[in-house]
Amino acid sequence: MIGWYEANIVLIEATFLNFLLALSIQVPLRVGVFSFAGVGSYGLGAYTAAILTIRYDVPAFVAIGAAVVFASVVGYLFSLIVARLNGLYLAMATIAFVLIISVLATNGGELTGGANGLYGALSDLTTGGVVAVCVVVAFLLALTERGPLRRRIEAVREDPELSMSMGIGVVTVRQLAFTVSGALGACAGAMNALLRTTVSPEEINFHLIVLALTMVIIGGSRSWMGAFIGAVIFTWLPSMLATTGRWQDVVYGLIIILAAIFMPTGLLGLVQSLYQKLRGRSRTAAPAEPPAEEAVEERAMLQALSGESKEGVR
Repeated sequence: MIGWYEANIVLIEATFLNFLLALSIQVPLRVGVFSFAGVGSYGLGAYTAAILTIRYDVPAFVAIGAAVVFASVVGYLFSLIVARLNGLYLAMATIAFVLIISVLATNGGELTGGANGLYGALSDLTTGGVVAVCVVVAFLLALTERGPLRRRIEAVREDPELSMSMGIGVVTVRQLAFTVSGALGACAGAMNALLRTTVSPEEINFHLIVLALTMVIIGGSRSWMGAFIGAVIFTWLPSMLATTGRWQDVVYGLIIILAAIFMPTGLLGLVQSLYQKLRGRSRTAAPAEPPAEEAVEERAMLQALSGESKEGVR
């Protein structure tokens, strides 16, 4: 087991980093916002952490925290700029945001290292630290998937106009989604830069957008578990398909197409629907028992009827 862990440590770390990247896309989707700005924040976080570590010798978690705060502020300001956009127009604007970050990094001179990027971002960040951050993030997001907060998020996603009429601040919720998306993307980028000790503009590209979106669509877009499932699959799948040689991209594409056709709600949604069907069959197979309240009402009715029948006999 230890040998397997040491041999696959890079893929294990990449799984958790991709998990955070997928969440940066999933969080806006949960409130009905089609945004890829989290990928741009990934680049912001990576460069911020690398610059602080290389030039100022800042500790790992301080650099990560600074990157998260900076990208969160940028994400909030960006949400103000695109506040009037929706749907395809918003998606295109967020793609442009990602490309702008890449261009700025390429032309940043000594600050960003230009086209070659930055090297030597040495830190004390470990795999355990990455896992701990992901666990905390998953726990916090799980709290938003239940209770009144979940119903508010679903209402904003399904019917914004009705939500506004009910007093829910739709604009505020969407701005918060952009802010959280920026924080998650920056966290992933910062930890990736510190683990790999390098960052370059080539990492902030359209391929990263496709990867993040694919992980969310295939895994599931309604829960953090879907993002984790997608991260596991698309981090390990390329290495598993290495034996297919030049057909790797073709097999990879076919898997994505078939999954999108036959699993529109993702793997998590498929598992949940199968579980509900099996649960429904078990309920129909078992004799139906009236709920406690109905049983009490039936008992009271029987007592009343028996009392009336006794009075009739008398």
